[in-house]
Amino acid sequence: MLVVDDYQDAREMYAEYLEFSGFRVAEAKNGQEALDKAFELHPDIILMDLSLPIIDGWEATRRLKNDDRTRTIPVVALTGHAMTGQSDEAKGAGCDSFVTKPCLPDALVDEVRRVLALHGGTPSR
Repeated sequence: MLVVDDYQDAREMYAEYLEFSGFRVAEAKNGQEALDKAFELHPDIILMDLSLPIIDGWEATRRLKNDDRTRTIPVVALTGHAMTGQSDEAKGAGCDSFVTKPCLPDALVDEVRRVLALHGGTPSR
């Protein structure tokens, strides 16, 4: 799994809880790093903050979904912007799911498992 968030505390919190829940986790702090790591590691799922430096999460997701190497990797949008229409915009960019931050760690793990099950993936353990 790849966790992408520019806010170090949030990224580390999600990564630690997901590791505690049995997932192998890599981290990225901006959209360019997310692309590089996704192409290198080909994770089972990507948790993508949408407000990122260098390349934002919207554009990074579009690039991932338009590349044969990564188009099948499910992307869960993580955002602090819970405005009306954001979920539809995220899906339009290629996100498979949308989670509003802050979220309870258990709820995030449940959503990751749900998305993985929908895409026929099994979580990395």
